[in-house]
Amino acid sequence: MSAIITPYEDGPLIVRGDFVLRTPDGDVIEPGRPTIALCRCGKSAIKPFCDGTHKAAGFRAGTGRDTPDPR
Repeated sequence: MSAIITPYEDGPLIVRGDFVLRTPDGDVIEPGRPTIALCRCGKSAIKPFCDGTHKAAGFRAGTGRDTPDPR
């Protein structure tokens, strides 16, 4: 499997490619498409998917790492 995950500034994680999305219990979540947006703000009504609520919630996050790479 190969996937590309891109954090969008002040928005979701965009996942493209071959991936399997699972619940914490290991059940498969069928995304229904090859590209999905995953919620990062925690406010989405359709978690784990993004529904755009981050805009109204004022969610802020950059696109890079918050901490340096571990050594």
